Amino acid sequence: MAHSAASATGSPALPEVAPISLKAIAPWAVFFGVLMLVLLYFVGAEQGATSLLSGESVHEWVHDGRHLLGFPCH
Repeated sequence: MAHSAASATGSPALPEVAPISLKAIAPWAVFFGVLMLVLLYFVGAEQGATSLLSGESVHEWVHDGRHLLGFPCH
């Protein structure tokens, strides 16, 4: 004589979610894409032939990231 815990009416209705348009996502996608390219530049190419900043400070900050991603640095 086990009783089911589920109600006979079924599951409650979920609220309807409005779709996100491409126009709303595009600026954020471009922003994060540019941010990732800048980060990739600083990890992969800074302190090399295309160095924008002088000194070793950027190299020291991203040194472990270079090795983790397989970029040679010494």
